[in-house]
Amino acid sequence: MNPIRLAKSWINYRRTVAELGGLSNHALNDIGITRYDIRNIAARSYR
Repeated sequence: MNPIRLAKSWINYRRTVAELGGLSNHALNDIGITRYDIRNIAARSYR
């Protein structure tokens, strides 16, 4: 993977973690995920 693509992927990962982490537990529950799931979901966008 080239360095630019790797950097963009990392930025997307961090953005996803930050956005989902900023939601309340109630909002996360409404979309069917827990705080434990956030990093796993963000990791899918990192690939």
